[in-house]
Amino acid sequence: MTDFELLNTLALLRIEGVGDIVAKKLIHHCGSAKAVFSATRKALLAIEGVGEILYKNLQDKAVFHLAEAEMKFIKNSGINVSFYLDSNYPERLKHCIDGPVLLFSSGNINLHDRKMISIVGTRQMTSYGADFTRKLIEDLVPLNPVIVSGFAYGVDIHAHSVAMQHNLQTIGVVAHGLNQIYPKTHKKYVAKMEENGGFMTEFWSTSNPDKENFVRRNRIVAGLTEATVIIESADKGGSLITANIANDYNRDVFAVPGRITDKYSQGCNNLIKTQKANLLTGAADLIYMLNWELEEKKQKPVQKQLFITLEAEEQKVYDYLQKNGKELMDIIALQCGMPVFKLSSLLLTMELKGVIRPLPGKMFEAI
Repeated sequence: MTDFELLNTLALLRIEGVGDIVAKKLIHHCGSAKAVFSATRKALLAIEGVGEILYKNLQDKAVFHLAEAEMKFIKNSGINVSFYLDSNYPERLKHCIDGPVLLFSSGNINLHDRKMISIVGTRQMTSYGADFTRKLIEDLVPLNPVIVSGFAYGVDIHAHSVAMQHNLQTIGVVAHGLNQIYPKTHKKYVAKMEENGGFMTEFWSTSNPDKENFVRRNRIVAGLTEATVIIESADKGGSLITANIANDYNRDVFAVPGRITDKYSQGCNNLIKTQKANLLTGAADLIYMLNWELEEKKQKPVQKQLFITLEAEEQKVYDYLQKNGKELMDIIALQCGMPVFKLSSLLLTMELKGVIRPLPGKMFEAI
């Protein structure tokens, strides 16, 4: 976008009562942020949800002074800006209704046609969580995924660190402006991360890492990627918020199980128990559920074996696919009355028996 368009968009976002959803609605109806400011009272009030108060707020020209100051920071600091309608805006985030209108970034980030997962968890990471995170990322290295996290203590920074050790692109989504680093002890990671990856935020340089910003930040962590992995979490925490947001976005969620007596496995165990997350025991589970292997190598034709004996649940799934043709995993699970995590294991067994084949987009068909 041009500097003129950016200035008007920044100003619009500083209007009281205008958040990302309202801003998108105004831009959609008027054509641009500039057009919003020049629209007539009649035109604005004709937009659903726009009343006299918001119309009055839109007359506040002081927001342009704030926008000009932020523009100066962006230019002087070499910050990259992505507008939600532009081609350089993260594709998956475009599908999130509450995704930020503007996304600011630094470093060398390349998201074009890339596999991306978010890895999050407790700040009080245990050795179990650390070992699992390390092994998971190491096993994913051949697929060269982008690792996204929140640059916080514990699981977040460990995931970033392991990714950097294996030269994987990694992105830290922060809850403040790009003029600062939080926590300050993580400043030592910044230069290395920006060599292959970097940082993203929706917050201006005037924003501090306030508590409420971390909750808002979590929707970007969940929205950027096709799957979110929860390594460890107590029964309450920011990671569970991220998991819920990812579910709302219809993205895959994975959780690492732990002992029922372990404080920082309770959140993960509950996600699995309530079927809000797939059970994750290693990289193979994630690769299979996301069908990543289909894109990495040409699949060999599957030869259906003769005289195959199917278990009762396998026969039920096979009969359903024979009758209905290729179908999404989630629909198969619903129609056959079984949880997704159980069905995924069943489908793998059936694939090995040569009676079904996986298709892109988590679809399957009978052979």
